[in-house]
Amino acid sequence: MDVILIAAITMDGYIARHHHEVIDWSEDLRLFKQQTLGYPVIMGSNTFDCLQKVLIGREIIVVHRNDNTKAILDEIKSEKCFIAGGGKTNFRFAPHLTHLYLTTHPLIFGKGIPLFDGKIKELKLELENVKPIVKEKGVYQFQYRAD
Repeated sequence: MDVILIAAITMDGYIARHHHEVIDWSEDLRLFKQQTLGYPVIMGSNTFDCLQKVLIGREIIVVHRNDNTKAILDEIKSEKCFIAGGGKTNFRFAPHLTHLYLTTHPLIFGKGIPLFDGKIKELKLELENVKPIVKEKGVYQFQYRAD
């Protein structure tokens, strides 16, 4: 099964300014909805609180810090699932990732919630595709395969 981390990030690597931020700076929401529709989306409870209104039509799996990530993935009967954070959830699922879909936005927060909230082992990534979101603003989704 493909386990795909999908995130909108700033140029300095943050996914949000704080835990309850409503993502209004992300211009890739339409693509996010299109890519995740019909597949399980795994996220932490803070992310769920922020995004639940835009995630209709998806099986949402809300994880908590003591949940077993491998057991959660073993229960999924789909060809792929998406990890949609936050930073702690991304960190916990990092060893299982097969792909990363990262949309970079021309913003610098300086501080906030990092993509991975913890030290992960180095991921070697191979670029598979680049999807333009808003070319004139320099917003693209970079799709990588993790080795």
